[in-house]
Amino acid sequence: MLSLFKRYIALLLIFIVIVFLWDTLFVYPLKIFVVFMHEVSHGLAAIVTGGKIIEIQVNPQQGGHALTQGGSRFWTLTAGYLGSLLWGGLILLLAARTHFDKAISILVGLGMVAISIGFGESTFTYLFGIGFGVVLIAIGFFLPETVNDWILRVIGVTSCLYAILDIKSDVLDRSHLRSDARMLSEVTGISTEVWGMLWILIAIVLTFWFLYLAGKTTSPESTTDNS
Repeated sequence: MLSLFKRYIALLLIFIVIVFLWDTLFVYPLKIFVVFMHEVSHGLAAIVTGGKIIEIQVNPQQGGHALTQGGSRFWTLTAGYLGSLLWGGLILLLAARTHFDKAISILVGLGMVAISIGFGESTFTYLFGIGFGVVLIAIGFFLPETVNDWILRVIGVTSCLYAILDIKSDVLDRSHLRSDARMLSEVTGISTEVWGMLWILIAIVLTFWFLYLAGKTTSPESTTDNS
């Protein structure tokens, strides 16, 4: 029970620190990473539904776009916000539930480098995607498993939190004229606000679910038999 409590406290501390440092340079690269995964999710949804990726871009203002061709426009538009959330949750759970943190860092890094080279169309996309990817690869190769575990947890929690705030900013604050929700509204006839509230609700539920599962996990080496 004490070990379980400590794991939830650790996740809570990560969450608090990220919120406290939200507008600092420390969190900025993580925000761009989430935007990168947001655009990648659009592209993957297009591929899965029969389309293809033309280009992926992110910019220093925490924006970006995925230019796709073919596939389901509904699922392609839907995949952005929820896709980045699911990527973050998956990274968090893999860090918490497995002992392959070094391999996960390397695989995520390789994926970023490959996507940036294959579909990046701007200098910033190349520099960030390749740079962030190489850093993750180096962390995976040269730093201990424990360090990789904490870094992946921070990335996962940040991705979940940013997805919620990104939906609020783009949809409810009407700060973007061509947000995913607004374009989806044009496709479905359902209002931007309805899509925004639905996505925020899903994002909040999934975030707490991911945090619950991550905290609940018991590491094999921490389990003892007192019988």
